[in-house]
Amino acid sequence: MRSEKMKILYLVILIFFITVSGAIWLDYIGLLDIGSKMSFLKGKPELVTDAAGDEPSLIDWEKLTKEQQLLASREEELNQREARLKEKENELSIEQEKLVEQKKGLEIEQKKLTDQKKEHSGYEKNIKVLADKIASMPPEESVKIMTGWDDPIIIDVLRQMDVDADTAGGTSITSYLITLMPKEKASRIMYLMTQL
Repeated sequence: MRSEKMKILYLVILIFFITVSGAIWLDYIGLLDIGSKMSFLKGKPELVTDAAGDEPSLIDWEKLTKEQQLLASREEELNQREARLKEKENELSIEQEKLVEQKKGLEIEQKKLTDQKKEHSGYEKNIKVLADKIASMPPEESVKIMTGWDDPIIIDVLRQMDVDADTAGGTSITSYLITLMPKEKASRIMYLMTQL
């Protein structure tokens, strides 16, 4: 009898163990919800900061929010830098256009100077030719021709004659030519020769 009572006790314990194990297994796989009905078995609830699973904890939320704010501020800073760079680029393109215009202006001025230099060298050649011709003519004839010229041309021819005489080692006849000119013209030529 005793052995039968022991067998029954073992069988009851076995049935209880199998039933509890089965209920826990069915709760684990989600067929039963025993945990909500038996809250005393759960123990202390997890802290919100330590919660694991699909939803992030408050600390993770704070970290995520800070990272998003940091990313937003960096993006705003990058946008501001990009705007400043575009502004600088526009300024540089305006400056480049100005420099191109100035370069064109300088090229035009250089061409003008080159043309003037050519004209001046042509003018100098003409003055030299005139000085040679005037020097080879009789003084009275040359004065008659020279009185019809503009004063600057007369002055340049007389100076060229002086240079030619110095180069040849002779004496210049320019003062004699001035004395043959009308007095008013002679005084104006002499005055201008000292001023120019």
